[in-house]
Amino acid sequence: MNKKDFPKYSVLLSVYRMESSSNLDASLKSIFNQTVLCDELVLVEDGPLNDKLYSLIDEYKKKYSSIIHVVKLDKNVGLGLALNRGIVECSNELIARFDSDDISVEDRCEKQLKQFVDDPQLDIIGSNHIEFVDDINNKKTFTYKNLPSTDEEIKKYARKRNPFSHSAIMYKKSKVLEAGNYRNYYYVEDYDLWVRMIQIGCKCKNIDEYLSYVRVSEDLYKRRGGFKYLKSLMKFKNEQLRTGFYSFGDYIKSSTAHIIVCLMPGFLRKIVYQRLLRKKYNV
Repeated sequence: MNKKDFPKYSVLLSVYRMESSSNLDASLKSIFNQTVLCDELVLVEDGPLNDKLYSLIDEYKKKYSSIIHVVKLDKNVGLGLALNRGIVECSNELIARFDSDDISVEDRCEKQLKQFVDDPQLDIIGSNHIEFVDDINNKKTFTYKNLPSTDEEIKKYARKRNPFSHSAIMYKKSKVLEAGNYRNYYYVEDYDLWVRMIQIGCKCKNIDEYLSYVRVSEDLYKRRGGFKYLKSLMKFKNEQLRTGFYSFGDYIKSSTAHIIVCLMPGFLRKIVYQRLLRKKYNV
């Protein structure tokens, strides 16, 4: 298929003031180095940024003035609500999600677009990803996250854990809106959306390739623990039990595992993530 015949797509990215300008630069480079270029980048500034970030964004706006559409939010509202606004601002049906500190391989979007062309019934497509620390060239730090591939496997897996890598997703805007768009769910805003998209019958797929590099740090393992994250996670799980998405057995198994991981010391949580949760999934 000729690249010029692929459907147009938007990229959706949110950034806030604590992001490193060098990390954002790497992410933006991976967006504009795609083998099939987006015709729109909706960049949500989640509250006031710092001078380095503003300067970098201005550089890219000058170079890609016809593509970049900046949405400025008066205050920091968090990722879920920032993306909620960004989805509405996107003008294309197909939207590729990028994070402000992650990097996608050059043909990620081309491969996802091809899947949508080959199967128009698909509504959401992700992929596996590689996690790295500090520098993408530091292969010694790589850990590999493998996810279920088929619609059936994804929907079964979703009753235990998040079935998609958020920064490697491409989805249909109409289906995101039909499911209710992103909500303000602390660190589970993506999982919450996937469940609601599954519940309205969306067809899912993960490409069984590593199409995204996800930057991790010690701070990641801290954020995946503590009472604030646990409170948000349990609110989410309780909702899934009420709606019937989780069976009682699913709820007990999933909740028990997450409670243990959230409450354990950070160094143990890091070991669990790197040595257990990054093994190949087992549906």
